[in-house]
Amino acid sequence: MNQPPKLTDEQRTAALKKAAEVRRIRSDIKSRLKMGSINLNELLSRSDTDVVVAKIKVLACLESLPGVGKVKARKVMEDVGIAESRRLSGLGPLQRSALLEIFK
Repeated sequence: MNQPPKLTDEQRTAALKKAAEVRRIRSDIKSRLKMGSINLNELLSRSDTDVVVAKIKVLACLESLPGVGKVKARKVMEDVGIAESRRLSGLGPLQRSALLEIFK
């Protein structure tokens, strides 16, 4: 079995800081979605250029939309044909347009 790479203390600290920053950004985006200060269209557009946004799971984004809970988000994803593990960067053009049509 492969062992994780040996990192120096500085490398480990830098990786931990980077991971914490990414989690903070994702959390901020989901809270902004919930409050309505950004919409799904803006988020999908931003995912084309922002790597951090592109790696957010579609399910988490849908659950963060106002009025959408866990059950509705999963139902929509099933209807559109999106796997629960899919990230924003992995959505195809038809899936994107279907989501935008549903969540106008």
